[in-house]
Amino acid sequence: MKTTILSAALMLASTVAMAQKSNFQLKVDLKNFNSDSVLVYKGRNVKMDTVLVKNGKFTYSANLDKAAGYVFLSPETYRGAGQFMFNLPCVPGEKAEVKGDAKTRFDISGSKFYQQYHEVDVLLENANKELRDYEASLNQRIKNGETQQTIMAEYEQKAPALQKAKDDKIFDFVKQHPDYEACATIIEQFDDVSKMEKLLGLLSENVKNGRIKAFYQPMIDMAKKRAEAEEKAKKVQAAGVEAPDFTLKDIKGNDFKLSSLRGKIVVLDFWGSWCGWCIKGMPKMKEYYEKYKGKFEILGVDCNDTEAKWKAAVEKHQLPWIHVYNPKDSKVLSDYAVQGFPTKIVIDANGKIIKTIVGEDPAFYTLLDEVLGK
Repeated sequence: MKTTILSAALMLASTVAMAQKSNFQLKVDLKNFNSDSVLVYKGRNVKMDTVLVKNGKFTYSANLDKAAGYVFLSPETYRGAGQFMFNLPCVPGEKAEVKGDAKTRFDISGSKFYQQYHEVDVLLENANKELRDYEASLNQRIKNGETQQTIMAEYEQKAPALQKAKDDKIFDFVKQHPDYEACATIIEQFDDVSKMEKLLGLLSENVKNGRIKAFYQPMIDMAKKRAEAEEKAKKVQAAGVEAPDFTLKDIKGNDFKLSSLRGKIVVLDFWGSWCGWCIKGMPKMKEYYEKYKGKFEILGVDCNDTEAKWKAAVEKHQLPWIHVYNPKDSKVLSDYAVQGFPTKIVIDANGKIIKTIVGEDPAFYTLLDEVLGK
């Protein structure tokens, strides 16, 4: 009997200690949420927990040393078969509550910070509405048969004014609420460093240099690095620039040198087995490789992969061109300032860059027709 009492006491003490260690709490209550669990990630890469869900309800507690962005998503969403996901800045000493409908709308409330965050959330929804509705109308017009080229030309003309109107609404709100810590989280809405810094300039010193800095500063640092990479890309990927030479291992383990293809038009295809858009584009790539057989060569540069997955993907998708593996310690991605996948760089017979195309873009095949169809 004494043993039982002692065990219960130890269990109670342990529970109390755990409760004391948790300085952040989240309660979620959602209708139409059918998953039995939720995955919790810090950022998008560090898995923190799997939380059980019962009747659309779950709680999550953590002991945070600083504010950080967390992602909550269903296992189905993680596998690409669902859509439930929300981002939340998790702040030490605060409590958040999420209520609503998992399929339509849910709102965030809780302690003072999350009451402010709810206001910011409503602001962003309203500020985004006009631009979002316009983009939805363009997508519908594409479905109705209008060409993507026509739609993009119109978008490039009209979108800047809509974007400016959106930004103005955001900045006006921050001017009115410089002491809202939640206003600092708006920084994640921007890619442009100048806009991030403008928003920071509107915040009070206490907010700007307070606990939310741990949340927003990494985003600013990343944006600055991205801007530097984009500037570098403009230089090293520009038409007429000599393509940096490199040597990597081919699929048989032999050294392969880019300059060995001098005298041929070459497509450098930076890809990976993990990249959905890369794989999606392979059938069209194979079609054009056959269409202009002998007139050019493709050099597939596999990145951010294991050798086993790379070789398996080449075999699975029957990719007939030359392949090399880019290890993590290689500087090839840096030399070419590659920022996204796929990136295709077309090189002339003299080793000079003709054009760089990022993403699975029809413009790549139009370019091949122009260059090779002569």
